[in-house]
Amino acid sequence: MGKILGHLKPEAIWRHFEDMCSIPHPSKHEEAMREFVINFAKKHNLDYEVDAVGNVVIRKPATKGMENRKGIILQGHLDMVPQANSDANHDFEKDPIIPRIDGEWVKATGTTLGADNGIGVSTSLAVLEATDLVHGPIEALFTIDEETGMTGAFGLKPGYLKGDILMNLDSEDEGELFIGCAGGTNGGFTFEYKEVEPPKSVKAFKLSITGLKGGHSGCDIHLYRGNANKFLFRYLKHAETKHGLRLASVDGGTLRNAIPREAFAVFVVPTEAANDIPKCVADMYEIIRKEYATVEPDFKMEVVETERPAKLFDETTQKNLINAIVACPNDVIRMSNDMPGLVETSTNLAIVKSEKGIVDVRCLLRSSVDSAKEALEQMFAALFELAGAKCTFDGQYPGWKPNPHSPILEVMKAGYKKQFGNEPKISAIHAGLECGLIGGVFPNLDMISFGPTIRNPHSPDEMCNIATVGKFWDYLVETLKNVPVK
Repeated sequence: MGKILGHLKPEAIWRHFEDMCSIPHPSKHEEAMREFVINFAKKHNLDYEVDAVGNVVIRKPATKGMENRKGIILQGHLDMVPQANSDANHDFEKDPIIPRIDGEWVKATGTTLGADNGIGVSTSLAVLEATDLVHGPIEALFTIDEETGMTGAFGLKPGYLKGDILMNLDSEDEGELFIGCAGGTNGGFTFEYKEVEPPKSVKAFKLSITGLKGGHSGCDIHLYRGNANKFLFRYLKHAETKHGLRLASVDGGTLRNAIPREAFAVFVVPTEAANDIPKCVADMYEIIRKEYATVEPDFKMEVVETERPAKLFDETTQKNLINAIVACPNDVIRMSNDMPGLVETSTNLAIVKSEKGIVDVRCLLRSSVDSAKEALEQMFAALFELAGAKCTFDGQYPGWKPNPHSPILEVMKAGYKKQFGNEPKISAIHAGLECGLIGGVFPNLDMISFGPTIRNPHSPDEMCNIATVGKFWDYLVETLKNVPVK
């Protein structure tokens, strides 16, 4: 394609990325994207293999004279986070992403862009098709469903990969080399409520929290952005106490790994209290707006009268739910003592949704320390069990323990200094890279993660810095030349 991004450099990366944008590929719907990379392998006469869960590996032989170098595995995931503003009217399973250039950045309009991890995948394809690069044996591993469960990485089996060095292309800060990541756990908490008739003398309202930035629940959690679920229930608690609010429904957040940007609730109050609701909401809006003015300038909190609901939550469950959500830990829990500036442990109150007598609450718990993650699970279980909810924890994935003596790290540190004149930053990331799982299956791999600069992933404000894609490509090309002898 290249109709919009075709003039950008490096041309091959942006061409492949624009092709990817035209193919719907939200998590758990990567079939068309998998066919795209398989057809790419066939077109370029490259060996490929699809495993039992749907991961694809494409293999390219070493260039002449480089046959004795360690094998490189370029790794990225085929899925993207499907986040859209409520007015975008976008179907991620059918509609293409339309990229656009905005100054120094590539963005989408009203939706996630998919640079996470489309740029990494496109870079692997550019390496595979290039005829002018110098490199040892190459494998490009394309995993599925990274964003909602790391299903592809969990499904890898010994023997599938042959290489010695894993280069994960799923980081989002050019100039940084990542050598560790957090592990995570999905926390699920279920409230069962009785549907009861509303009193006769009530008025109904719909409360909307919108305009928040959202973002990646790991990479952006230290920015302390607003959480729509926390804002919503802060008001519900206030109005329950002051106006006798009774809750009919709640719908906040959509994905466990995205900071919730929007949340909605329908409630009733006694008729005599109805005239106070608009001012009560306006007052709460002003309080929260002032608290978050710097980080959430577009925050909105609006209430309108609506149709009388047929059913309400029973009072006991309503009180337990509101208290639990108000008390639920959210944001950074602890910073690392060993690596200054790194979040060690955090949690994201991602989803609160009611339907047919059930309220489903979903949180993502992260930590680079396994024991701290387990302690966080205990904290959540204690809170939600006291509130009468059923608790489950699943999808646990390990962190990636940093190896400061990694051979490929030494090569890339020296190469960056020689190529760009300054030292790269060595860090770990408070996000769930697939390296931890892959390293568990292939324990002898030397691993590193790097990428161009991407901001606001997992939100409709996602954007990729154009210049850093070129720098990232040049750095990768030079690194491939200098991979150690096997």
